[in-house]
Amino acid sequence: MPTLCVQCSKDRAVIVRPKNHQKLCKKCFITTFETEIHFTITSNNLFQRGERVAIGASGGKDSTVLASVLKTLNARYDYGVELLLLSVDEGIRGYRDDSLETVKRNAVQYEMPLTIVGYDELYGWTMDQVVEQVGKKGNCTYCGVFRRQALDRGAATLGVEHVVTGHNADDMAETVLMNLLRGDIARLSRTTSIITSTPSATAVANPNVLANIKRSKPLKYAYEKEIVLYAHHMSLDYFSTECIYSPEAFRGSARALIKNLERIRPSTILDIVRSGEDMARLCPGYEDNCRAGCNTAAQGEEEEAGCGSSVGRSAGGEMQKLEAILAQQHISEDGNSNGHSIEVEVKKVVTRVSKVKPSKKAPVQQTVGQCEKCGYMSSQRVCKACVLLEGLNKARPKTGIHIADGYI
Repeated sequence: MPTLCVQCSKDRAVIVRPKNHQKLCKKCFITTFETEIHFTITSNNLFQRGERVAIGASGGKDSTVLASVLKTLNARYDYGVELLLLSVDEGIRGYRDDSLETVKRNAVQYEMPLTIVGYDELYGWTMDQVVEQVGKKGNCTYCGVFRRQALDRGAATLGVEHVVTGHNADDMAETVLMNLLRGDIARLSRTTSIITSTPSATAVANPNVLANIKRSKPLKYAYEKEIVLYAHHMSLDYFSTECIYSPEAFRGSARALIKNLERIRPSTILDIVRSGEDMARLCPGYEDNCRAGCNTAAQGEEEEAGCGSSVGRSAGGEMQKLEAILAQQHISEDGNSNGHSIEVEVKKVVTRVSKVKPSKKAPVQQTVGQCEKCGYMSSQRVCKACVLLEGLNKARPKTGIHIADGYI
């Protein structure tokens, strides 16, 4: 007897949700997935009627699913927003040039205007040139910083004040775990927030940089595996090759740990995300950060997982294996050998803890200003992008820092 869908009790179940092991038919899975995204959008008031929203499109599964779902939900629930595609060309031959072809097809498929901004025109460097100069070790630092500014500047050129990105629950959990393992709890307010923005007080001199560009993550609570399943069953056109410069990064270790925990407890990913949100509320200055749009990114630091799911993903290509299995239509009735989560009993350990007097030193509050060279938001005199560019340009004595309208 085939297993029936637990929701409609009519059609055969073909999917076991990684999030909770629910057995669903194709139609119910798609409806449930879209409804959960809609709930995330409405419960967090992500969109305002009449708003122009740019989708950070890389051609990968996350941004492609995001574009498809937002187009569907915008029509179904009448959000009243105008959707556009905004892509960044980092200048990586054999990777980004191919993925941008996918984005161009998506623009036609979803009937959305597409704008592409490139590192070469903004900074005078492509990532191929950067890697040739600095090597593969640490190149993601350059790319993350440059990409964040490129998205903001692209949005400014379009007159758009809201950019949505395809960060999913797996990305969020990995970032929370990385910050915990590094002891960097202060960053949790930004990394766990579904909305971040440039403070309106940061009025920049450069007319091509908006004073208030909001970013949001509609897929924040969506599992990566379910995004792959949705893309497969909706027959979406996306690019699945990872970045050729992606290193064996710390993120890959965090990802491998989370995947091992997920096999034991499926809710691990969301548990980590929720825990990160709760811990962020305990951090000094949390309320101030939230009133300013949860913006600790104004320090000029790169966005975690800046180029999407390809950053530092070195855990064995699990998603590629899943995509290959789906492509061959090798989905079993229940999708899992046992269909049950395994709970591990942890015995209480009593440890003697010495009393330590709490420090009375007040946390240092950084003041958000603007970079003296390019006008971008920064808590330092010169933003991180300009510092990195200055180091690169030492090998080009006659080449200035190329940002926006001209050389600086």
